[in-house]
Amino acid sequence: MLFKSLLLLSVYAVACYGQSKVPVYVYYESLCPDSARFINEQLYPVAKELKKNLELHLVPFGKSSYTTQGSDVMFTCHHGENECYGNKVHACAIQHIQGNSYQPNISKEDLTLDYVNCLMHRAQLKDGAFPTKRCADEVKIDQWQAIMDCANSTEGSQLLKQHGDVTNKLQSPLKSVPTVAFKQTYDDELQKLSVSSFRHALCKNLSPQPVECLDLPSTGSAISSLGMIVTVVAVLISRLL
Repeated sequence: MLFKSLLLLSVYAVACYGQSKVPVYVYYESLCPDSARFINEQLYPVAKELKKNLELHLVPFGKSSYTTQGSDVMFTCHHGENECYGNKVHACAIQHIQGNSYQPNISKEDLTLDYVNCLMHRAQLKDGAFPTKRCADEVKIDQWQAIMDCANSTEGSQLLKQHGDVTNKLQSPLKSVPTVAFKQTYDDELQKLSVSSFRHALCKNLSPQPVECLDLPSTGSAISSLGMIVTVVAVLISRLL
C-alpha cells in the first residue's frame, strides 16, 4: 500500500516538476540507410513524445571530409556526391526553417525535425531528385526556396563545413554512423543503447525522469524502484518548501 501511494505521488511529482532536459547531438548522413532507420524509427517518435526533455542538435556530416582552397570548400562524402548535396540540404534546412504564424503551436524545432524525418525517409526510396521540395510540401515548410538556394551556393558549403567541424571535434573520423552523443560527449555504451533503444538511452540521462519513462522495463529490483520513487518524492517536497 505504501509502495502504491509513493508511486502515485511520484507520478504527480514528475508530472509537475519532471521537466529535466538533456542536450543530444545526432551525427548522421543524408543517404545513409542506418541513419534513416535510426531517425525514422527511433529518434523521431521519441523526440516528438519527449520534446520537453530533449535539446536536439542535428549534425549532417557523418564520415564525410573536406578540404579548402581559398574560399572554396570541397567535400568527399561516404555515399558519394549526391550525399554531399543532401547533407547541404539538411544543413540549410536547419539554418533557414522558421515557425509559421498560422501554426503558432509548432516551433522551428518541430518543423525542422518533421522535415528531416521526411527527407531521410524519401531519400531512401531513390525515386528521383532529392526530396527538398516534396518534403517541404508535405511538412508545410515555407522556406524551401531559401533552402534550395542555400544548398546550391557557397552558403551551403560553409554551413556543411561547420557541421564537419562539430563532427571532427567529437571524433575524426566517426567510428559509426549514426553516432549519438549526450551532452556532446561520446560514450560507447550509450551509443550502443541509443541505436537499439533511443528511448531507454534518453530516459537514462534524465533526472528526475518524466512520466513517459516510468513504464520502461527496469533491470533493478523493487527496492531500487522504491529508491527512485523516494528520490522523486524528496525532490517534490524540497520544491514545495
